[in-house]
Amino acid sequence: MKNLQELIKDRTARIGIVGMGYVGLPLAVEFAKGGFRVTGFEVDQQKVRDLKAGVSYIGDVPTAEIASLAEKGLLDATLDFSGLKKMDAVIICVPTPLRKSKDPDVSYIVASVKEARKYLRRGQLVILESTTYPGTTKELVKPMLEESGLKAGTDFRLAFSPERVDPGNKKYGVRNTPKVVGGLTPLCTKLAAMLYGSVIDRVLEVSSTEAAELVKLLENTFRAVNIGMVNELALMCHKLGLDVWEIIGAASSKPFGFMPFYPGPGIGGHCIPLDPHYLGWKMKTLNFEPRFIELAGAINSTMPDRVIERLGELLNARGKALSRSRVLMIGMAYKPDISDPRESPARDVLLLLEKTGAKADYYDPYVPETDLEGEVRRSRKDALKRLKDYDCVLIVTPHSCIDYADLAKKARLVFDTRNATKGLKGKNIHRL
Repeated sequence: MKNLQELIKDRTARIGIVGMGYVGLPLAVEFAKGGFRVTGFEVDQQKVRDLKAGVSYIGDVPTAEIASLAEKGLLDATLDFSGLKKMDAVIICVPTPLRKSKDPDVSYIVASVKEARKYLRRGQLVILESTTYPGTTKELVKPMLEESGLKAGTDFRLAFSPERVDPGNKKYGVRNTPKVVGGLTPLCTKLAAMLYGSVIDRVLEVSSTEAAELVKLLENTFRAVNIGMVNELALMCHKLGLDVWEIIGAASSKPFGFMPFYPGPGIGGHCIPLDPHYLGWKMKTLNFEPRFIELAGAINSTMPDRVIERLGELLNARGKALSRSRVLMIGMAYKPDISDPRESPARDVLLLLEKTGAKADYYDPYVPETDLEGEVRRSRKDALKRLKDYDCVLIVTPHSCIDYADLAKKARLVFDTRNATKGLKGKNIHRL
């Protein structure tokens, strides 16, 4: 019988991916394109039906690609987790949200590991990709899997490799984004790196699973802290009567020692609003106060309130109370040109608008509807043709398909939180 190294080399290793969402599906496709037979394990019946029908439900993955791989027998999906026993490598790509208390919610990881444990066999490689706190793989996943009677590092291999998916990024995808891998033992690291290296251009090995877990948290804590700093700068610039976008643009001309970050109505997505809290929670258990993380979180989380406050000031200056205004909010996704509204600050902004008494609509061609506090809200399809019906247009998430010059010309008042109207002038245009 071939060992795992041989199976990877000749691409006959069977790969099972638990969780076929924004992380799991692109990864599964990349392995299948590399010639491996991949099975996605899901609890969502609709995702399984779509994949079996050759249909993609994620914008970055073309349906034609799914259909071709499914037809060749390289990509399949199932609700039956007993198939994990046939897999040579099992990669866990499930969500890791936060509880309301900002504590890590690892329930999806626990549920997935319990399923993997039922069907764990000698020689398998298990890799966790879900973003989590340092120590999860060794302190949580390892003991759970070893309840099967098999020993990690001896009977089966265990590693962590952080996902680095950036929805909507046209330049960097799974293949050309370097992969970081840290195993429980040197052999665990080697085999995980070998597996990823068969379909990804560059793989970087680190010393442990904890190191690999912290790499991911550093990447997004770095962004959260710098975004918090520049959001505070935007508030300072408003007090000083300066244009924050001009300041950042000029500072960006320095060819060394400066990296531009940009302010906005808050932070969104599956990483930046959540990951720093995983690190912060872990450090608090070690009696260490993560002050930068908490300060950045406080600043970023109040930006939706600051947007509403500023919008009220702009309308008051025109003799109009926000509570009696009609507002069109542009954007519901958390970043431009994608259909992903996870943790989007636009959700908070819209709810805050409604709480003031304002009549608010939103327009986002990528997010036709979204659920806010149990109520479905729908994008106003004809909103751009009815700009005169609104007292203000609030740009929260810009999309490249929108003509902002035309919007600025027709709208009574534009409050742009993302510099979508850069270069446009007019008394009706105001920027964060």
